[in-house]
Amino acid sequence: MVPSGAPDHKAATFRALHAGPGFVLPNAWDAGSARILEEVGFPAIATTSAGIAWSCGVPDGGALDRDTMLRHVGRIVAAVDVPVTADLEAGYGETAQDVARTVAQAVELGVVGANLEDARAGGLFGIDEATDRIAAARAAAPTATFVLNARTDTYFTGATGDRSDEAISDEAIFDETVERAVRFVEAGADCVFVPGVVEADTIRRLAAAIPGPLNVVAGLANTIDAPTLFSLGVTRVSLGGSLARAALSTLERAGRELLDTGTLTFLDGVIGYADLQRRLGS
Repeated sequence: MVPSGAPDHKAATFRALHAGPGFVLPNAWDAGSARILEEVGFPAIATTSAGIAWSCGVPDGGALDRDTMLRHVGRIVAAVDVPVTADLEAGYGETAQDVARTVAQAVELGVVGANLEDARAGGLFGIDEATDRIAAARAAAPTATFVLNARTDTYFTGATGDRSDEAISDEAIFDETVERAVRFVEAGADCVFVPGVVEADTIRRLAAAIPGPLNVVAGLANTIDAPTLFSLGVTRVSLGGSLARAALSTLERAGRELLDTGTLTFLDGVIGYADLQRRLGS
């Protein structure tokens, strides 16, 4: 039986986090990783499109279709009791109506929020088109309970608007980011996600200029720790695919050790079989 929306208490819990002093939102890529992160004590969990793609043996960036991605998201939602917000990439479709359908299906799965990107393989959507896609997502989701996180990839692309082939100054990228953030909030976004920004002063300026909670990603290009990011004005710190990369890196090191020496030092400190059985069986 597919859930029909998230319970009100989960949605309220997640929304309240955005009014606090700041929180870390870890990204799970399957039901097992979500259960472990819940047991660690995180009050909410996000999915990672990158991690889910990698777990399917394909690269990030649209290799999985909407139905496949939502199946994985649904398994994560069903596995935990804490609120889950979904990474929906650019909304899985060419039109704003496609985005609305994607968000509506995610809501039915029981997620309490979603990220939507303003970029595709060819670069950024124009600001008007990107804003229309956010507005369509907002119309498809409960306004009072669903946290819509509008992501802008201005710092990833190093571009503004449709001028992706021009050399753009840092200040122009900052201005474009703020303009997009303002438009997205006016269209119904509850939070603005700016991955790829790494300078502390720029993060501080963005937090001051954006009319809503700021989300940044740590562990990719940005290695600033969460407490420092909170002090700069960031509300929400997510990890993107970093935890999945850490897990896959551990697997690779273990495989190399087995192949090269046949030793088992990679097992030092790992969760025991019986312990993991107990945790996931509860």
